[in-house]
Amino acid sequence: MTFDQVFLFGLLFFIFSLLLWGKIRYDIVAITALFIAFVVGVIPHENVFSGFSHPATIIVALVLIVSRGLSNSGAIELLSRFLVDGSRKLGTHIGLMSTIGAALSGLMNNVATLALLMPVDMQAASKAKRSPALTLMPLSFATILGGMVTLIGTPTNVVIATFREQALGEPYQMFDFTPVGIVVAGIGILYVATIGWRLIPQDRSKHDMREELMDLEGYVAEAIIQADSKFIDKQLRDLDDLGTETDVNVLGLIRHGKRLPGTARNFVLRENDILVLEARPDAIEKFVGAAGLKFIGTDKQPSIVSENLSLVEVVVPEGAFIEGRSAMDVRLLYRQGVSLLGVSRKGSRFRDRVRKLKIQAGDILLLLGPEDQLPDVVTWLGCLSLAKRGLQVIQRHKAILAVGLFALAVIVASVGWLYLPVALMGVVVAYVLLKIIPLSQIYTSVEWPVIVLLACLIPISSALESSGGTTLVAQAIVDVTQGMSPVVVLTVIMLITMTMSDVLNNVATALIAAPISVDIAQQLNVNPDSFLMAVAVAASCAFLTPIGHKNNTIIMGPGGYSFGDYWRMGLPLEILVVLVGIPMILVVWPL
Repeated sequence: MTFDQVFLFGLLFFIFSLLLWGKIRYDIVAITALFIAFVVGVIPHENVFSGFSHPATIIVALVLIVSRGLSNSGAIELLSRFLVDGSRKLGTHIGLMSTIGAALSGLMNNVATLALLMPVDMQAASKAKRSPALTLMPLSFATILGGMVTLIGTPTNVVIATFREQALGEPYQMFDFTPVGIVVAGIGILYVATIGWRLIPQDRSKHDMREELMDLEGYVAEAIIQADSKFIDKQLRDLDDLGTETDVNVLGLIRHGKRLPGTARNFVLRENDILVLEARPDAIEKFVGAAGLKFIGTDKQPSIVSENLSLVEVVVPEGAFIEGRSAMDVRLLYRQGVSLLGVSRKGSRFRDRVRKLKIQAGDILLLLGPEDQLPDVVTWLGCLSLAKRGLQVIQRHKAILAVGLFALAVIVASVGWLYLPVALMGVVVAYVLLKIIPLSQIYTSVEWPVIVLLACLIPISSALESSGGTTLVAQAIVDVTQGMSPVVVLTVIMLITMTMSDVLNNVATALIAAPISVDIAQQLNVNPDSFLMAVAVAASCAFLTPIGHKNNTIIMGPGGYSFGDYWRMGLPLEILVVLVGIPMILVVWPL
């Protein structure tokens, strides 16, 4: 092996190790690796930033902006509200929600699809008095499955399509993924709706429903006692009746910055004491008003003292700006004029002050702030909005227009009249001119860590290919499978890619696996499209862990899942994907 090959393999091992470790955000890992590769000299200076102008990077960014426009127009919200009914039987509900989720994921970013449908699913669970754990995992898996149906459904398909242009001279078109993807997704959804949800651990599905729903909607929040409160000079336990009336649990008391012990229920309340509350957002509001309290921080920032205050609930995805930081760390109140009132972390209790609590992926945050500022603050934090209260960006009268413009772009790109990135750019321009997307949301709609990851790994992947590194890996796999049928080799590639995707970012997996698969196909003298499609399907299917796909991370908190819950439902699904995917690939893209 040459020096470049040895170094690049070592660099990829370094990248994979850090991604598996998970302590450093993946975009930081990628940009560090790119810098090292340039300094060592394995990537020439003219190629260092080539990934930022790569069609795959541009398409992913544009799709994210278009997804925001569809969300702002209320098109998806209106569709889901019309079709979803909490009174349906569980299997029927899961089947319908999964179908809707998969269909929408084929037309927009699947993370955005889950963010839109998850609150609908949780509301249905509340009405039916059942645990949301029974339905959130099926919904997440369905949105992942739906993403593989079209070119823009998932970034991995974009990566595969643009790599084909580089390797074979022509990219995949919008619906080239559909024949294989729609069959795999359809069989997967059938499994999810009939068998899969029954494999969710019994201690998740058989929780006491009232307790489950209370925990789902409950926040740990803080409020301060004002001078005119009628409870001053009374004991903490005197709040019990009001707590019962408003369905609020008073967890404790903070005085002079210190949490008092459990026996604090006999303590006499004073001005500026802080009560620790657990309840739903609406219940917290009622309790605060009735007890003469105020939310912490509302008197420390002039911009938050307003008659136009609103509450919003957001979920923290993996890689969000707020992840691993507290509200105090990011100076949320002083920078943005928004206060963190509460945090809902399913499955665990915490004793930290809310403002000092280190936020984790999967947490649900309750934010208070001016209505016109909250949407921008949510995107600044890197979170996904769950509640519709206070969001002025929903413009339901523009829903048909937004969908029509997007559909037109898909059609003209599919028939070859316009290059796909140009068509999507036209939709973004139209959304801005029609004020479907405010100018302030153009850049905040883009998930920049994913863009940086993609743009940094593309030059590394290209360097590995040009150095002959991918050919070496391909030759090794061919040697190991010597004498076996190309179908067996195809299956091996699919299994390896799927395993990598369960523990690594699926974009990174596709970037590495795509050139290897083409090299293997060329050495076997078979159709490279078969191998590229196998990589596309496998890289999208990350069902064994909560870290394999961002959607699995998002549902972890609200669903109360543990790390080991996913493989029970996910392993049979991955096996099913291989069993269905390989024959479909061989039919549509024969060797």
